[in-house]
Amino acid sequence: MSDIGLAALHPAVQHHVVNTLQWPGLRPLQGAAVEPVLDGVDCLLLAPTAGGKTEAAAFPVLSRMAADGWTGISVLYVCPLRALLNNLAPRLNSYAAWLGRSADVWHGDVGQAQRRRILRERPDILLTTPESLEAMLVSANIDTRHTFQDIRTVVVDEVHAFAGDDRGWHLLAVLERLSQVAGRELQRIGLSATVGNPDELLAWLQGSNSGRPRRVVAPQATGAVTTDISLDHVGTIDNAAKVITALHRGEKRLVFVDSRRRAEELGAALRANDVTTFLSHSSLSAAERKRSEEAFSEARDCVIVATSTLELGIDVGDLDRVIQIDAPQTVASFLQRIGRTGRRAGSNRNCLFLCLKQEAVLHAAGLLTRWAQGWVEPITAPAAPRHIVAQQILALALQQKTVGVRTWRESWGGLPLFGPDSTEIMEHLLTNGFLDRDGDLAFIGPEAERRFGRRYFSDLTAVFTAAPEFLVLFGKEEIGQIGDDALLVEVEGPRVLLLAGRAWKVNHVDWKRRRCFVEPSDLPGRARWGGGGRGLSFAITRGMRTVLLGTSPDGVALTRRAVTALSELRELHSSHVVADGTVISRSPNGDLHWWTWAGSAANQTLHASVPGLVDRRQRVGDNAVRLFSDMSFSDVKNALTGPLREELPEVNESAVEGLKFASALPDDLARATVAERLADFSSMRAVLQEPRTFIQDDAH
Repeated sequence: MSDIGLAALHPAVQHHVVNTLQWPGLRPLQGAAVEPVLDGVDCLLLAPTAGGKTEAAAFPVLSRMAADGWTGISVLYVCPLRALLNNLAPRLNSYAAWLGRSADVWHGDVGQAQRRRILRERPDILLTTPESLEAMLVSANIDTRHTFQDIRTVVVDEVHAFAGDDRGWHLLAVLERLSQVAGRELQRIGLSATVGNPDELLAWLQGSNSGRPRRVVAPQATGAVTTDISLDHVGTIDNAAKVITALHRGEKRLVFVDSRRRAEELGAALRANDVTTFLSHSSLSAAERKRSEEAFSEARDCVIVATSTLELGIDVGDLDRVIQIDAPQTVASFLQRIGRTGRRAGSNRNCLFLCLKQEAVLHAAGLLTRWAQGWVEPITAPAAPRHIVAQQILALALQQKTVGVRTWRESWGGLPLFGPDSTEIMEHLLTNGFLDRDGDLAFIGPEAERRFGRRYFSDLTAVFTAAPEFLVLFGKEEIGQIGDDALLVEVEGPRVLLLAGRAWKVNHVDWKRRRCFVEPSDLPGRARWGGGGRGLSFAITRGMRTVLLGTSPDGVALTRRAVTALSELRELHSSHVVADGTVISRSPNGDLHWWTWAGSAANQTLHASVPGLVDRRQRVGDNAVRLFSDMSFSDVKNALTGPLREELPEVNESAVEGLKFASALPDDLARATVAERLADFSSMRAVLQEPRTFIQDDAH
């Protein structure tokens, strides 16, 4: 704790920090943030999980609010998750109350009565999501100018979670439109865990405000943070449950898994071992998740199994242990998860990896190798957000009732969202009935009504696509949602689902209303959802190659089972890795593989760019690309001599359909958008520039 910055805060804030919170001072981040935030500078505040980022933004913003006499909704606090908003609201409201101010929440779960009250008695701080802001802007029942005319500052919590996908572009576009409504540039404050490119992330967050002063606030941590990281190979979910049951009895354990199905399977296995177990994932009802998270935060000897829903800053109490089944996709995700531990004085940060397959042991070891080197992924916004351009034009037409055919870009200032294809997109909307034209003005057309008009264009306010699911009900109690697969797959005997860690027998399915009525069952249930995992990055896959070459991650304890798994993998891949380049090897059965260890995006780009070499009938993975088996090594060398024509990866119709608002784009632009997001030209070029070793693999 430090006195730095405390004296600059409003006297009432100072008083309550010392006397109500009984803090001896501010944390380093909080103290360092006071001066730039008070000065109205755009900021990125960086600290690990539980580093006091919320207060680092809130205390000086409240001080500005009091000193400058802000009225109305002057501060927006934007989060990626409703649960995080619910979690933060009481804390922010208590801070606001120090000054006689208030904070309130607005999102999809908030009822109409509360919404009417908020519009009537506008709070000083509104906690919300980008989707809810969009819905408010386009609502015919909300006077947007009256509601948002007083906005001065926007705080974006977990900004890295936005910036890495289309929700970030959507957020920036909505903020530009809010700035137009308010008639002023808005101070933007991003809160984030550690990222690899903070300056670029803050510049992105500024949007069209690139001329405003900005500052990254990331004070060096004082004191060494000890970590306790272990890596084990357990083989099966049941074995993982046995290890979790046996280890750390009497402690609170948070277990991360990579899918909803895994969460359900592990939850059921732990409960079968009489472990007090709770679940949290996106297909559980909000009430079910809340019950689990509240019960877990108040218990001691228990486990909560979660997908990435608990990776962000939702408070589930004082954790003792974090356990990871297999490995997360990124180092940044690992840092978020391990940061949930070590918050008590004298405790350390810890994570136990329990890997189900040998390949997962290699993935975890590669990721931990990069972490041990101090590397964290840079956060980059998705390329070519053309579909967001289409969505924004239609949303603006809803908000303003009309949109200027020649002047529509003015509503977003100089936001780099709108690239050279924007004019073609606008023409497509006009010529295909998404917009109707009347001179220089356009308004919502019949095609937009047909595709997005359900429930007053609610589908237009969110840029992510969620597969339609069935609501699962036990009487009137909502348990969660399941996909079609769980109800369509053939079964013998009664159909039993696994949801919320419990088995439910299906009694009736209302296909038209998409409702599934169940009752508890003692029979074993099955969890099933569609969707697959993403591929690994160039950096993580190269970390895996380093492990295969004999390196073990520093500061990580390997169990005997993990050591055995890595030894067997090193033997298996002994002819597939070299330290200074890539390997092209022919197996005893004649298959020819190019072992790039470059990640799936680079390999997919290579797959498209060397069609004369690559067998098209393959699922491209992270480690290698299969070449035509009838080619000789000389043929391959000759084919790779000279420059290659770089091509975008191929995309299928289902991939294009998964791009929300693709229907509002010309077909070629929709396909190009998906392809550009699958490509990694820079990593492919790195592969092509490396030496190649040719090996006749007789060992396996």
